Amino acid sequence: MNQEAELFKPLGKMVTVNGHSMSVYTEGKGEVTLVFMAGGGTVSPTLDFKSLYSRLSDDYKIAVVERVGYGFSEIADVPRDIDTVLEETRKALNLAGENAPYVLFPHSMAGLEALYWAQKYPNEVTAIIGLDSAVPAAYKNVQLPSKVIFDLFSLGAKWGVTRFIPSFVNGESAIKGGTLTDHEKDIYKAVFYRRTETRPMINEIQIVKDNAQKVNEKPAPQIPMLFFTSNGDGTGIDKKEWQQYQKDFLENVNDSQQVMLDSGHYVQDFKYENIAIQSEKFINNLK
Repeated sequence: MNQEAELFKPLGKMVTVNGHSMSVYTEGKGEVTLVFMAGGGTVSPTLDFKSLYSRLSDDYKIAVVERVGYGFSEIADVPRDIDTVLEETRKALNLAGENAPYVLFPHSMAGLEALYWAQKYPNEVTAIIGLDSAVPAAYKNVQLPSKVIFDLFSLGAKWGVTRFIPSFVNGESAIKGGTLTDHEKDIYKAVFYRRTETRPMINEIQIVKDNAQKVNEKPAPQIPMLFFTSNGDGTGIDKKEWQQYQKDFLENVNDSQQVMLDSGHYVQDFKYENIAIQSEKFINNLK
């Protein structure tokens, strides 16, 4: 860990939210701010999204909020209910100098937070561009791993077991795909060894059904939505079911589109060029 100390330095701004440090990475220029929101367990959101947002930052402002327990943010024992998580995200952006309204780019589980954001603060969300984004129905019948399994993975990561099994980190989508340089991959690995199955990540999974139910209790936000849907690999859910969940949700949104991609769950690491092109067209049409 001492040898990796030079690699484990925040890439963005560090802000203090409710007594704990959170990382907010920003770059780019433009009138529209795009907020990238990581799915559950994504160890380094800033680097995971880089292949995609680097293709958009010439025309738009980019912000990546790393939730508690992710990336360079602090590991803190705080509630992971959707209200707490959303308020932390909003405050972190504000402290980093970013102001709404935003176009949200949620991946996977962060889709719940994005939808709830649009429900609770409709004036702050211009549109949602889902990166294989989860919807409430996806969690209704899903079988979550037991707490024992999570605790074993967490303990193994703390003991450094992940360092002795290179296939763990080398199997990460940002390493296998994307456009990270060798140096950025080294940073990613340093983050991975420190942010695998952190306590906040585990708490998020354990409460995800409650969060999904809270989103489901409100009508679908009637704002423009563009969903990029994967082939289901890596979701833990049947391919057709996963794709159908998103399709069914979007049928209740007046201004919505769904783009099917032949890619695994981390679409931002494998279909970044296609997503960037179509996202830019979508955003320009909003104007």
